[in-house]
Formats: sequence, C-alpha cells, structure tokens
Amino acid sequence: MRLATFNILHGHAPVDDVVDLDRFARAVADLDADVLALQEVDRDQPRSHGADLTAVAAEAMGAPEHRFVATLAGTPELWSAATGELQPSVAGYGIALLSRHPVVTWRAMALPALRAPVPVVFPGARRPVMVRDEPRAAVGAVIEAPGGRVTVVATHLTFIPGWNAHQLRRLVHLLREVPRPVVVMGDLNLHGDRPERISGWRPLATAPTFPLHEPTEQLDHILVDGPLHAAGPGRSVDTGLSDHRALVVDVVRR
Repeated sequence: MRLATFNILHGHAPVDDVVDLDRFARAVADLDADVLALQEVDRDQPRSHGADLTAVAAEAMGAPEHRFVATLAGTPELWSAATGELQPSVAGYGIALLSRHPVVTWRAMALPALRAPVPVVFPGARRPVMVRDEPRAAVGAVIEAPGGRVTVVATHLTFIPGWNAHQLRRLVHLLREVPRPVVVMGDLNLHGDRPERISGWRPLATAPTFPLHEPTEQLDHILVDGPLHAAGPGRSVDTGLSDHRALVVDVVRR
C-alpha cells in the first residue's frame, strides 16, 4: 500500500502563478497513492475556479472514499472558523483524506487553537510579528487495507513554535484507543526528527520536503504506531505545484 501526504497550496503552481485543475489532477494521479492526505485544500473558492479540490483529487487517483474537513469557512476575504464537520456543504478551506480502499469509519477531530495573536520571529527577520493562527483539525479513517485494518489520520499543524508540538501531543492522545496500526500524515510544521521525539511514534519516510526547489527541511511527515513498516525508502516528489514537495512511501504490515 502506498501512502502519501501533500500540502497542495490550493493547487497553485509557482512556475506561472496559476491554479490549473488538469495539472493538479495529473500531479495527484502521478503520485499513485492508495491513501492520500492533503493540506491547504479549497472547496468552492474563486481562486481555484470554484472547484472541490478533494473531489478532483479523488477522481484523479481513483479513490471512492474521501472526506474534506474545513478549518476555515467562507472565502479568503471573509474567513471565519469552520464547524469542523466532515464534508461541509459550504465554501471552505482545510484538509482532506482520500482512500482507494474501503473505509469502515470516519472521524473529524478539532485540535487546540490559540485564541489571541502571539509574537513569532520569522526566518530572516529581526523582530517578532504578531500573528493570529487559523483553527486546526485532523481527519481520520479506519481503512480495510490489504493485510488488515489500518487507521490513517491527516492533519496540518500550526506554524507557531511550541504550539505545533502541543497539537501533536493532543492528537496522539486522541488516537490512544483507535485500532493499530495508526498512521498520522501531514504538514506538521516541525523539523527533522522532532515529530518522532514528541510523539514517540516511528517515521515511515525521511526526506526533505520544503522548499519545493532544492528542499532543505522536512516539514511533512508520515508517522506510525504499530506493526506497519516501510517497504523501501520514502521519497519527496516535486509535482511542480505548491511550495512543498509531496512525501511518499510504500508500506507493508508485519
């Protein structure tokens, strides 16, 4: 079974500053993932031609099972916190999980949110900037995979230092009783081996994913707790879209 996670930047391509739905579909198809986690996903947004990007990706990869969870509702000019429900009917922006294999159950999970602006020092800056984070969530599925059931969870953690670690710890706590093996995939905004050290879970793929061209940092991760193992080295894939590379790994259960 192939797992992949991809922060798609709403399908935007830096080479020409355009969102091309056919190009996005080809990029997803080329990953050939059996289970795919997506972040920064648009639904009914003008900047992405009003498309449901989760549905576009599902058709491209042949995934009959898919769910979108909005973290923000409305459009970029008038964002508001979303309800966090599975597959909302209104315009939104958030995360998605897609599977070629049957899904037994779906679950949406809210993660701790900062309610007030906090100071953040960005790379290259001398002084902190006050920033307000967006709501964060996770979407999980118990999947009937080859060899038995696997729980897979997609998420996108905050970029705010320290708080992303808190969110990951909370997610691990929320998943303490779900069927094993359990996989967490997504843009965790945590560098290198920090997700492994924070969660106590094993990485299934190690490769730099950011920035897109000549990546030097791994912000995107695939972590596991339980009897699931990489069948070969993980790899980061330049799809030509987004500012992140996709992270892909083939896994076996033993």
